Amino acid sequence: MLRRYRNAGEPLSCEPVAQGLLNRGYRVFTTRGTFFLKHHLDGDHQLITRQHRATQRLQALGVPVAPPMESADGDTVAVIEGRCYALHPWVEGRHRDGSQLTAAESRRLGGLLGRVHTCLERVMRRDFAPPLHKGPYDDSLYDQSPYDRSLYDESRDGLHGEGLDQGILDRGSHDSPDPADTFELIDELLALARGRTPGDTFDALAEHRLVERRALLERHAHRRPAPGAEPATGWVHGDFHPLNLLYRGGEPAAIVDWDRLGVQPRAEEAVRAAAIFFVRPTGELELPKVRAYARAYRRAAGAAASELAAAVHRVWWERLNDFWVLRWRYQLDDRRADPLFAAVSALAVWWTREYEAVCEAFSD
Repeated sequence: MLRRYRNAGEPLSCEPVAQGLLNRGYRVFTTRGTFFLKHHLDGDHQLITRQHRATQRLQALGVPVAPPMESADGDTVAVIEGRCYALHPWVEGRHRDGSQLTAAESRRLGGLLGRVHTCLERVMRRDFAPPLHKGPYDDSLYDQSPYDRSLYDESRDGLHGEGLDQGILDRGSHDSPDPADTFELIDELLALARGRTPGDTFDALAEHRLVERRALLERHAHRRPAPGAEPATGWVHGDFHPLNLLYRGGEPAAIVDWDRLGVQPRAEEAVRAAAIFFVRPTGELELPKVRAYARAYRRAAGAAASELAAAVHRVWWERLNDFWVLRWRYQLDDRRADPLFAAVSALAVWWTREYEAVCEAFSD
C-alpha cells in the first residue's frame, strides 16, 4: 500500500483505531510520519472518488477537512485484491460535544456547518443526483442512527471519525415515517423486551419508553409532516456530529468521514446535528446554545427561519418514530448503542413537551 505513495515512507507499525459497519480505520506510523488508513468495506470506487474530490475542493475553499493523499499515479483510491483503501494525513485533535462548547463556539459551529453547505453547492454538480448507497448491511436497520460515543472513548485524541457508521447515503425519498408502521414496530419490540428472561433494568426502561411513545404517537399522529413539506434539498455532509469533527484547541481542525455525502434537506442536517451536539444526558437540549448555533447557521447558509422551523418539525417527527437503539439490541443482538438509549428516548419525550420552545430556538 505505502509503496504507491512517493512520500509515505517505510511502515513501522499499524494500529486499528476504530471499527465501523462500513469502514475500518488504522493509525499507520512510518519513517515519514503518521497517517490514517481507511479501508472502505463498501468498495464503490466511483463513489469514494467523488467524496475525495469533494473534500479536495472544499479544502481549496478553506473548509477544514483532511483530503486523502494522492498516489504516484494521481489516484486517491488504492484497490488491492478488490478492496478499496485511502491514505489520509493524520489529524491531531480532540472531539468536543456541546457541553464543552461556549456560546461563541456554538455560534462558530453553526457557521461552520452553514459554510459547509454553501461550499458544497459550489463544488458539486447541482444537476447530479447521487445513487442509493448499497452497503453490505441491512440499511433499514442501520439508517438514521446517531453516533455511538462508547466506541470512541478509548481513542479520543487524533481520531478520524470512523466508527458506528449510519447506513445508506441517501434515501430514495424524503417522506416522513408512517405511524402505522411504527405501531407495528412498537408491538414487535415490546414482545422482544418482555420476552427476555431474566430481564434487566434496560429491558424495563425499554418497555416503559415503548408504551409511552405509543401513547404520544396516538396523540400526535395527525401532525405527521405532509409529503413535499421538507425544506430545500442540497448537498450535505450527511453525518455531522461530534465524533466527525476534530478540534485543535478551540478551533475546528477537520471535518471527517464523508461517506454519507449526498443530497438531503439541508436544514434537517443542521437540526439533527444540534440534537446530537447539544443534548444533555437527561434528554433536554441546551436551548441557549442551540439558538446561537442556529442563528449562525441561518446566516452562513442563507436559510430562512421558516426553513429551520420546517426542519424542526420533520426531525421531531422522525425522532418520535425512531427506535434504532432498541432495534439494534433486540433485532440484531447488538448492544453497542445501549448507553445512548436513556438520553435518546428522553429527548423525544422532552422535545414533544417543549415543541414550541425548540422551534423558537431554531427559528428566532
